[in-house]
Amino acid sequence: MPSASGGPKQKTSGVSAVMRPVNSVVERYIPSALVFAVVLTLVVGILALLLTDTGFVDVVNGWGDGLSGLLAFMTQMALILMLGHTLANTGPVRKLLGFLGGVPKSPIQAYVFVFVVAAVASLITWGLGLVVGGLLAKEVAAQGREKGMALHFPMLVAAGFSGFVVWHMGYSGSGPLVAATEGSFIAEQLGRTIPISETTFAWWNITAAIATIILVALALALVSPRSGEKIIELKVDVRGTDKVDIEEEVVTPADKVDASRILTLITGLALTTYLVIHYTQGGTASLDIVNWTFLALIFLLVRNPFELIGLVKNAASNVGEILLQFPLYAGIMGIMTTSGLITVFSDFLVGIANETTFGVLALVSAGLVNFFVPSGGGQFAVQAPIMLDAANRLGVDPSVAIMAVSYGDQWTNMIQPFWALPLLAIAGLKMRDILGYTMVTLIASGIVFATVLLLVGSGA
Repeated sequence: MPSASGGPKQKTSGVSAVMRPVNSVVERYIPSALVFAVVLTLVVGILALLLTDTGFVDVVNGWGDGLSGLLAFMTQMALILMLGHTLANTGPVRKLLGFLGGVPKSPIQAYVFVFVVAAVASLITWGLGLVVGGLLAKEVAAQGREKGMALHFPMLVAAGFSGFVVWHMGYSGSGPLVAATEGSFIAEQLGRTIPISETTFAWWNITAAIATIILVALALALVSPRSGEKIIELKVDVRGTDKVDIEEEVVTPADKVDASRILTLITGLALTTYLVIHYTQGGTASLDIVNWTFLALIFLLVRNPFELIGLVKNAASNVGEILLQFPLYAGIMGIMTTSGLITVFSDFLVGIANETTFGVLALVSAGLVNFFVPSGGGQFAVQAPIMLDAANRLGVDPSVAIMAVSYGDQWTNMIQPFWALPLLAIAGLKMRDILGYTMVTLIASGIVFATVLLLVGSGA
């Protein structure tokens, strides 16, 4: 990729230089998320044998019986990702991104603007946020070239991915939505559901989301490349090269039906009507309702069934690896429940935490677990039962436990390459190209998360 300033006096960004050792570790030693899931299964099985009285046969049976324990949840998670990706690539959304690409008037504005838009999109739905971050970074970079702005493309992409740091605080946060869903494993454990008014829409979570966006935006502005530092621009104007080709030849009467907007529009209006009735009759958000919201938007925005089929085929390619991991996470849950390992872990946390510090300790532990279980839904399935049990024994509101696990998951996503892969594929970069900047996001967001959880834990 060409440099904007070219010449021997260029120097590498200070952030990039500091993060070079971390980049090396990530590139060389962090395996795929699927490998992590397999290794974690073995580790949990061994811990069950060592720390509990459970025998080998019971551990294996607990694992096997648990494999199918998250099938409904797995489908809900896959739909959120697929529908978010599909929505981001509909014609109206792509046109909106084209318009937004021309808004920034300076490099710092560009980096901050991409982050804020990606953060807002992630609060709407995490699948949308991931794709929007990559597409908008390319659009801003391309239009910036036309205006003569020297924009550091890796930082634009890092800013787009940084928006993902608030996804679990928003409308598609899997942890709060699972807790609000009737019949979920969390509802069964607690004996009741926890409405999102106590989690996602709690005053302290809304405050934390706003504070995170402000502080991360300021941090990114501070570390953006300065005069004399190396600027790597977008290689070429590649707007539209990642657009899905959904043009179909209309020959037969059946083709004419597939090319008509009438059926998709009717379906979208029907879904919208159902959602209006649901909420006006006192219904609340759940995983299913969130998915039907985005499905309704997609049906309303696509031109015809031809386009919808093409968009879904493209989006489905991002879902396969996640689907393969969820049975393994469910098996881990089965081992922990059958062996009583969940109580062992809970006992340890209760022994070192109190009502004030519980939230921060849960945040840190969730951040560490996220390296091994990078799926927010998968991690919540494995870790939330432990944290809820510990919270109950310490007298901590379960909403704090739910959001602490959620915060920890989104927090270390900034240095865990799994969820960055779709965005990096859109941008044509590697994790090492953006890690220096996403580490800054990790630090800034961590300050907000820990502070909020301490304040809530102390009753402030």
